[in-house]
Order: sequence, then C-alpha cells, then structure tokens
Amino acid sequence: MAEQRIPATPTNFAVWYQYYAGGHDDLRNAIDLLIDHNRPFDSRTNRDLFETYIAPHVSAVVVDTSERLRILMGAAKEFLVTAIADNRSQMQVISQVADQGQAGVDPKALVAQLMNELARAASRTTRLEAGFAEKTRELDVIRDSLSKSEERARTDTLTGLANRRALDEFLRKAQTTADWGEPLSVLLLDIDHFKTFNDNFGHGVGDQVLRLMARVLREKVRPQDLPARYGGEELIAVLPDADLAACIETAERIRRAIGECTITRRSTGEALPNITVSIGVAQYRPGESTADLIERCDRALYLAKGGGRNRVVTESELDRAEAAG
Repeated sequence: MAEQRIPATPTNFAVWYQYYAGGHDDLRNAIDLLIDHNRPFDSRTNRDLFETYIAPHVSAVVVDTSERLRILMGAAKEFLVTAIADNRSQMQVISQVADQGQAGVDPKALVAQLMNELARAASRTTRLEAGFAEKTRELDVIRDSLSKSEERARTDTLTGLANRRALDEFLRKAQTTADWGEPLSVLLLDIDHFKTFNDNFGHGVGDQVLRLMARVLREKVRPQDLPARYGGEELIAVLPDADLAACIETAERIRRAIGECTITRRSTGEALPNITVSIGVAQYRPGESTADLIERCDRALYLAKGGGRNRVVTESELDRAEAAG
C-alpha cells in the first residue's frame, strides 16, 4: 500500500489484505491490471475496488438463507447418522445369522430372519430417500433465492437496468479484453430539460419517463452490451467489440427512437411533450482508466447539451472543440 501511495484506511486495508491473502482471483486480477498499466490508486479507484469486491451486501434474504442453510445442514447430518446406525444394525443381524448358522439353527428360520431385516432396511432406505429428495428441493429453492438476491443487488430498482456495481464489474472485464486490442466504446445519455419536466409534471411522471428511456436503451443495444443507470437521469451503455463509428450509429438509433416516443400521463391520459436526449460517445484508449473513459464521454455529453441538445457528440468533436477554444 505504501508503494502505491494508498492511505491506510480500514476499507483500503480490507482490499489489500484480500489481495495479499490470494483468495479472491477477481480482485487480484483487477489490481494487477491497474499496477501493470501504472494507473494511480486515487480515492475513486480505491472506493470502487472496495465496493465491487469487498463490501458485504447483507439483506434480510441473505440472513434468512443462512438460517435455512443451517437447518438444512442439520437435517443432512441427521440423515447421515441414521444411515450409519442402520448400516450397523444390518451388519449385526447378518453377523448373528452367520453365528446361528454355524450353531446348526434351522436354515428356514435364518432365511426368514434375513428377509425380515432386508424388508426393514428397504423401508428405512425409502424414508431416507424421500427425506433426501425433500431437502434437495429445499436446496434448489435456496439456490434460486440466492441467485435472485444477487441479481437484485446488481439491478437499479427504478429502471431495471444494471446499477453502478454491475457497471463497474462489467467495465473492468471489458477493459481487460480491450487492453489486448479489441475495441470498446461507451455512450452516456442525459434527458434534456429533465428538471423542468419534473417540476411541471411531478416526479412520478419523471420516473415513468426514466423507465421508458431505459426500455428504449435496452432494446437498441446488442445482447452483449450492458445498459445501466449511471446516476440521476443519466443512462449509460458499454459496448464491447464496438469502435467509435459503431457506437455513434447505436447512439443515433437511441436518440431517434426516444424522440419518437409519445408519453401519456397515466392518471389523466394527457399527452405530454416529447422527450429528447443528448448523448456523448467515446472509445477506450488502451492503458487508460475506465474513469478517464467515462469522464471523456461525459465531457462530450455536455458539449452536446451546450450545442443545442438532442444530438450525439463524439470525443472527436470534443477534441476539436477543445483545440479551438
């Protein structure tokens, strides 16, 4: 931590303790990539590492699941103890029958005794199998609950898009591939005059608009892309294996589709003014941080807003505007 000039805060220490312990491969790969490219461990990077890889996401679902797992493991232990006891009982009966056979006991009686024990063993086995089947179903329910809980922890509740945690994880993985030469682009969109819209029609209608924007964004990107809510009224899409030209084309499709949307107030049926968006587009430059990529995209977005809104501005236009001004 001293070599990387990282403040010795509790959260930073938790990150680097796990890195040194070597039990968290995703964290180790992320940090190694940052070090290999001489990227600074600034406050945002340190916070993102902690929130993505270390911070616990405890919820009532997780607590309940933990208790259910404890009960399930207790039941499994009881099954095992019962099975071992049954096995011992059977071995004792077989041993007794063998001794009685050597002592000259009537073979018919010995066979009957063995058949009775086998019938009891079969009955016990059937009960055990039924119990195991029931617990297996319970385990499937727990597994499904954990999967849904993890999905909720990665999803923005209002829009249904990926949240910042999922976005950061996706970006880091996409960045690793991009550093090997594959293109990676990002588009950042912001609803024009959204504050005025909220003030005029209320936040409930504003939320409706955000959900509509999210649906359009989800529909207009590819299955391998990640649409996410970046914050407030800003939405973002990460496009792996897409260069700047491909990202511009996608951004224009999104902008046009949103401009064509008709919005109706659900409570009254009133037709509301059309919504437009401004979009900034940038392509990843090998070796840069994802924060730099998004920051460049953000500056292109605000150039679009300053240039009249309802338009797409790329980092190329940003470079020209900055050179001229």
